[in-house]
Amino acid sequence: MDKAVEELDQAQAQVELARLAQVLAAANAAYHTLDAPEMSDAEYDALKRRNAAIEALFPALKRADSPSDQVGGAVASGFGKVAHRVRMLSLENAFADSDVSDFDERVKKFLGIAQVSYTAEPKIDGLSLNLRYENGILVQAATRGDGEVGEDVTINARTISDIPQNVPAAPALLEVRGEVYMSHADFADLNARQVARGDKPFANPRNAAAGSLRQLDASITADRPLRFFAYAWGAISQPLGATQLASIEAFKHMGFQVNPLTALCHTTADLLAQYRKIEALRATLGYDIDGVVYKVNDLTLQERLGFRSTTPRWAIAHKFPAELAWTRLLAIDIQVGRTGALSPVARLAPVTVGGVVVSNATLHNEDYIAGRDSKGAVIRDGKDIRIGDWVQVYRAGDVIPKVADIDLSQRSDAAQPYEFPTLCPECGSPAHREDGDSVRRCTGGLICPAQGVERLKHFVSRGAFDIEGLGAKQIEMFFADPDLPVKQPADIFTLALRDDANPFKKLKNRDGFGEKSATNLFAAIEARRSIPLDRVIFSLGIRHVGEVAAGVIARHYTTWPAFEAAVRVAEPGNPAWEDLLSADGVGAVLAQSLIDAFKNPAERAAIEALAAQLTILPVQARANIASDIAGKTLVFTGTLEKMTRAEAKARAEALGAKVAGSVSAKTDLVIAGPGAGSKAKDAERLGVALIDEDAWIALAGLS
Repeated sequence: MDKAVEELDQAQAQVELARLAQVLAAANAAYHTLDAPEMSDAEYDALKRRNAAIEALFPALKRADSPSDQVGGAVASGFGKVAHRVRMLSLENAFADSDVSDFDERVKKFLGIAQVSYTAEPKIDGLSLNLRYENGILVQAATRGDGEVGEDVTINARTISDIPQNVPAAPALLEVRGEVYMSHADFADLNARQVARGDKPFANPRNAAAGSLRQLDASITADRPLRFFAYAWGAISQPLGATQLASIEAFKHMGFQVNPLTALCHTTADLLAQYRKIEALRATLGYDIDGVVYKVNDLTLQERLGFRSTTPRWAIAHKFPAELAWTRLLAIDIQVGRTGALSPVARLAPVTVGGVVVSNATLHNEDYIAGRDSKGAVIRDGKDIRIGDWVQVYRAGDVIPKVADIDLSQRSDAAQPYEFPTLCPECGSPAHREDGDSVRRCTGGLICPAQGVERLKHFVSRGAFDIEGLGAKQIEMFFADPDLPVKQPADIFTLALRDDANPFKKLKNRDGFGEKSATNLFAAIEARRSIPLDRVIFSLGIRHVGEVAAGVIARHYTTWPAFEAAVRVAEPGNPAWEDLLSADGVGAVLAQSLIDAFKNPAERAAIEALAAQLTILPVQARANIASDIAGKTLVFTGTLEKMTRAEAKARAEALGAKVAGSVSAKTDLVIAGPGAGSKAKDAERLGVALIDEDAWIALAGLS
C-alpha cells in the first residue's frame, strides 16, 4: 500500500504525483480510447482521490498533466473529429454517505443559501453520446472523446431505435446527451450469435455497446441491439425548462427514452434513500449501472455554480461498492514497461466477479506483495501474497481486478514468500529501486528488448505519431525482424529505403503483407515526416512527460531548435532550468527527466537520428481568454454581499484571471467588501488598484 498522503514530504509528493499521472493516463487511454480497460473503477477512483489529496496538500506541485484536469481519452483513428460546442465533462465521485453530505454542504455554502433540491438518477455504465438536432432533424452524433473533441458516429447512431431521427417539438438547435448501452438480455443474445458464428464473445455489455457504436461499418452497428437513455444537453437555442427534472420531462415528450427511476430529492436523506432504492433494484434492472448521479435541480443555480476544470460543481456520482470473489493465485508474472518498470501481475484461476470472468489482477509492486507499503508499514495485517494462495479479488466494473485479501487458513505449508526479481527478466540487467519510488526498474535502457518494444509502441500510439497500419503487432514483428529491423524510432522512417535495397525479402512478399498493404504503410510513414512539436515530445516516451505536459512544453518553446537547445544546457539553478520551470505545471522532477534523457548518450543519439528524419512543425502559444481581467492577479477581501467568495473566485478564473490569497507587488486588483482589513491596507500601501463589489460585478460583466 502507498504511503499515507499526510506522511509525504514535498519531494515524495512530487514523485508520487508523477507516478499517478502516468498510471491514470494509461488507464484513461485503455478505457476511453481502446474500449479495453485495465484497471477497476474502484482502483481508478482511489488513485484519483489520492492524486487530489496530494495536490490539496502541495498545490504548488500540481502538474501540467494532472489527472485532476483530464476527461475521457483521445479520439480513436478511423472516425472524423467533432469539436463539442459545450464540453462533455466527467463527474466528481462520492463513495460514502458523508461524501454526499459534504457535496450538499459545499453547494449550499457556495450559493449562500440554506436549501437546495436535487435530482437522483441511475448512472448507466455505457458510452456517452452527444446528438445534435437542427430544426428538429438529427444532423450529427459524436462520442465524448476527451471532452472537447469526440468521434463522429452519426451514421451508426441513426441505426439505434431509441434515437429519434426527427424531433418536431425541439428548439431550433438542440444537443441531447445521454448514454448508449446494451441490456443484459440483448447482450446474452448477441454473444450467442457471436459463438454460433465462431467469433469471440464480448466480455461485458459496456464493451459490447462501445465497440458496436464505434464500428466503421454501420451495418454491423445496425445488427447490434443498442439502446439510449437521454439525461442532459449541450448547446441549445432555448431552455427546455427551468429545472433539471422539467428538462428531462421535455426529452420524454420529444420521444427520447429517459430513466424512470429519476427522482426529485429535497434533502441529503432523500438522496441516500433513493440511492438505497436503486441499489436494491440494481440486479433486476436488466442493464448495468455503477452508481447514482445527483444534480442540482434548479438550472439557474446550476449556472451560478458553474464548473471546475473537468467537473461541474452542481453534480456528483455516488458510486456503488466494489464486488468481491475468491480464487486461487496460480502464478506471478513480471511485465517490463517502456520506462523499465517491473510490474507484477497475478495469474488467477478463472473466477466470475460481478458477472465477468477474470483471470488476471494487478499486484502493484513488490511491497504490496510483501504486505507492506513503500516505507515498511504493515498492510493487510502483514499478510504477504504467495503463489498458491486463496485470494480475494474485487472489481467495480469490467476490468482487471485487484487482490484485496488472503485466506491464510487455506495456505499450503510448502508455500514460500515470493522473491521479487532484482534482475530484469527480459535482459538480465540489474533492476534498481530509487529512494521514494515504489517501483523497481530495469537499468538496461535501450538494450532491454521489452523496453525497446514498449517505447516503440508508445511512439506509434495515437497521441504520438499515430501511423496507420503500424500498431503493436507490427512493431513486435519489425523489432524481431533480422532483415528489416526497427530498434529505434528513426528506423521507422528508413523502412521504405531499406526495403528497396533488399530485393530478395521484400515486405510485400511477407506473411501479413501484400503489395497494397506495404505501399500503404510506407505512405502512412511518409505522411508523418511533418509533425507538430508537441507530438514529437510526447512520442519520445520520456518518464513523467505525458501528453498534456508535452503540449505545455511545446507551447512554451514553440520550436524544436529552441526546445532542444534549452534542454541540452539546462541544469538545476541556471537560467535555462528556471525558464523550463516557468512553464505552467512543469516541476523539478519532470524537468530533470527531460534533461537526463538528452544527457544519456544513447538516448540523445536516438533522438537526434529521429529529428534528422522529420520536419518538426512549430506549436503556437495558447491564446489568452478575451476579457478585461485575463492574465491579471486578483485578491478578494472582506464580505461579498451579492455572491459568495467561492463563486467570485470561480467567475474570475473562468475569465482568465488568477486569484491569490494575499496582496503583493504582483497583484493587479483587490476587490474589497465590507470588513476588509489588512489586505485593503496592503493594496493601498503597494499602490494596487482597489474596487468594491459592484465595480467588480461590472468589470466581470455579471451585472
